Amino acid sequence: MSTPRVRLLVGLVLLALVLAGIQWMVGWSQLLAPWRAIAPATLALAALLTLGSYAARALRLYDYFLPATRGGFAVCLKLTLLHNVFNNLLPMRTGEASFPVLMARYFATPLACSLAALLWFRLMDLHALAAVALLAVGGHWLDGWRVGALALVWLSLPWWLFRLQSVPALVKLGQRAPPRWRARLARARDGLPQTPATFWRAWFWTLLNWLVKLAVFAWILRLFAPLSPAAALLGAIGGDLTSVLPAHGIAGAGTYEAGVVAALLPFGVPATAALAAAVNLHLFMLGLSLAGGALALLLPRDSTTTEMPCDHG
Repeated sequence: MSTPRVRLLVGLVLLALVLAGIQWMVGWSQLLAPWRAIAPATLALAALLTLGSYAARALRLYDYFLPATRGGFAVCLKLTLLHNVFNNLLPMRTGEASFPVLMARYFATPLACSLAALLWFRLMDLHALAAVALLAVGGHWLDGWRVGALALVWLSLPWWLFRLQSVPALVKLGQRAPPRWRARLARARDGLPQTPATFWRAWFWTLLNWLVKLAVFAWILRLFAPLSPAAALLGAIGGDLTSVLPAHGIAGAGTYEAGVVAALLPFGVPATAALAAAVNLHLFMLGLSLAGGALALLLPRDSTTTEMPCDHG
């Protein structure tokens, strides 16, 4: 059996086990009952704010590749929404492959350039998640000044990582590589931020995206379980961190819930209540991903440029 079929089979088995396990532990009717008590206006506001976080992510892409993307924000939003839905629904991290494919389709971006940009985006995403987690954990267990000091140190790390690409020793090391690898490294390096302004703008859009999204997801968790703000934030972060795992089921079934529950249990949340809140948050996230995917189908697919060069910023 081929590897893709094995991945699909494993994903289907995991999905079936998760559905059966939730029925056995909580019961689907009991788990979904709280949705009826939530005001439609509350859900609409949460949905709009989540879609706004997707727009911030699209602005990061649009701004990162200026001036090549000028006038093409709708295409960047379409690409972001499609990448998001593929990433959330496809098993075993295969959804990430859609980013370079979509970049090549819509902007004729070289593979090395789009992969380097995706890697940089993911590093910034992880950094933002860890920064919010540090503030949530620190605010719960540490003194304020210690939290502030740790936050300042952590927030400075991306800047020093950005500066590494211009370290003379590393530049010389790349120049000593074989010609074929030098060309690939040059294209990959062109996918990284080229100027401090590009770096800071990408950093801003990343933080805005995650602050809005995590605030909404923490809010949703608190609608389904009595949680402190710190616990809810860490629960939302725990679910999103599972998206970087090398293996997860179809639509993240099982792994997403495990991430949320693992983050909530240290706060003394009962396992059953944590699981119910995690499943409902997952359903909200998947619903918004599908809504975003449907919106993407209505957006134009033609950019204002036929080719996006790697030299940006």
